[in-house]
Amino acid sequence: MPLTPAALLCLEVLSRPVIWARPSFLVPKGSPVTLWCWGIREAAEYRLHFEGGLAAQERPKPPGPADKVKFLIPIMTSSTAGRYSCFYRSGELWSEPSDPLDLVVTGMYDTPTLSVQPGPEVALGDSVTFFCHLDMATSTFFLLKEGRPSRTQRSHGRAQAEFPVGPVTAAHQGTYRCFGSYNDHAWSCPSDPVTLLVRDYWDPQLVTTGSGFQKDPTRWDPRAQNLLRIGLASLVLVALAGILVEDWLGRRRAPGTRRAARCKCRRLRTQIPG
Repeated sequence: MPLTPAALLCLEVLSRPVIWARPSFLVPKGSPVTLWCWGIREAAEYRLHFEGGLAAQERPKPPGPADKVKFLIPIMTSSTAGRYSCFYRSGELWSEPSDPLDLVVTGMYDTPTLSVQPGPEVALGDSVTFFCHLDMATSTFFLLKEGRPSRTQRSHGRAQAEFPVGPVTAAHQGTYRCFGSYNDHAWSCPSDPVTLLVRDYWDPQLVTTGSGFQKDPTRWDPRAQNLLRIGLASLVLVALAGILVEDWLGRRRAPGTRRAARCKCRRLRTQIPG
């Protein structure tokens, strides 16, 4: 059965690639960052676009897989910060662009201070407010919670921004930092972290350390969990084996002991005068 033109067109549509940054989309000034573009194994060429223009192109090098390539930015500056996307080619066809990646350079301004009122411990259902202060007035402040998208506060020439949070739930517990900026892609140094603790809620993924709260690695690493289970099972088996061996040895010693006792009794009887 011949394919219609519409069916041929559908067959020729390539999947959209994915772009991400390692180690993070937040890059300290002067540090390197690697942008990865993930397409398909049949891709013959990848292109990186920056602010709508071609920034770099890369052809997969055999014998490695062609489903992804990396683009290195050796030194992060304000001129390399911005919006990136990537494409790939398979045969004569080009894919749609990836979703955009906003790459941000940090350390362009002084370090802000972050505080939370009424305090870093809050009960479920209550509210708190984060205050981010920068000695110099700026246009934008960003509040970031680890593992969550940033919150933005436009300050328009002010030196401080307020971020109200509430009613507080378990999802609000965690570590926060803030940044100040005149440019969405050029931020200040990060503030010192502030950890928000929610009372009446215990998170087993956090353990207290001397430097604050960190994720418990045994909960996040399946290999560590498996090793812990195997170790505990081995200890139980060794203990059971020890109990069984001790019981078996005790049973072997018991008949000999009884025979020796009977012999001793007979000898005593023969020695007693009639």
